Amino acid sequence: MPLYLTEADVQALLAPAEAVDVVERCFGRLARDAVENKPRYRLGLDGGILAVMSAADLELGYAGLKTYAAFGYDDVRFVVLLFRTTHAELVAVIEANKRGQLRTGAASGVAARHLARPGARTLGVIGCGWQAESQVACIRAAAPSIERVVAYCRTPARLEAFCARTGAEAGESHRDAGEQDVVVTATTSKDPVLRGEWLPRGALVCAIGAHDARARELDNGVLERAAFVCCDSREQSRLESGDLIEPVDGGVLDWLEVHELQEVVAGELRGRQADDDVVVFKSNGIAAWDVAAAAAVYERARERGIGREL
Repeated sequence: MPLYLTEADVQALLAPAEAVDVVERCFGRLARDAVENKPRYRLGLDGGILAVMSAADLELGYAGLKTYAAFGYDDVRFVVLLFRTTHAELVAVIEANKRGQLRTGAASGVAARHLARPGARTLGVIGCGWQAESQVACIRAAAPSIERVVAYCRTPARLEAFCARTGAEAGESHRDAGEQDVVVTATTSKDPVLRGEWLPRGALVCAIGAHDARARELDNGVLERAAFVCCDSREQSRLESGDLIEPVDGGVLDWLEVHELQEVVAGELRGRQADDDVVVFKSNGIAAWDVAAAAAVYERARERGIGREL
């Protein structure tokens, strides 16, 4: 019988440090071509969208899809359907708002583990929405040298609440957050919120918002300063990453210069060549992570007797 897991169940089953390890192993399987990943596609609804993304992880033994309906930033519902890869068995239906938030943060944690400057001490976060909190938790878990977090968003009340929850300092501008060793952009902005001139030497940028070919969080200066640029999926980036599409179209960047983080995790590429390099990771959010995180949650739920059989 399939197991139904709620948001509360998921939160109890997967901690940030564990999620980073789950997603890191997923990148390893991607590098070994053990995972088939399909990019997200969207269907129009009455004032919203229905999105679907899927992956089959043969080495892990699970396949599945994540789908979600979104009507604006605060009205979104995610769910994952998880199947076996050996026979037609639906093993779990998982509420996935929290799990999706966590797997996105975990991917940035993997990037920080492999691409941040050694001994990076500060983290800047631009944007204080629901995705930003897991970014802080997962990057802290993956890069324990981080001692200080500086956050900024345009809504003072939201910024104050975010800082209270995460222990971050409130910046006075985008620039305050953009001057840190690791910088996360987690916004819904259509226009750049991070300028290359703000970045210190050796900065790692994790751009996790702007999943639209017409939207950007990074200005051209960020890409011009970057010694190494990577993403989670070139195929998906070509469809929805304005942060890469527009610089490529404008001649600032070439797709041949855009690598995938899995190549670094697997040791195929070094990534950062020098401590002073500026490095960019463009995170789209891919279904392979969803399947990996859902499988981890499902297996722990079975072990611990959590969830409801359908």
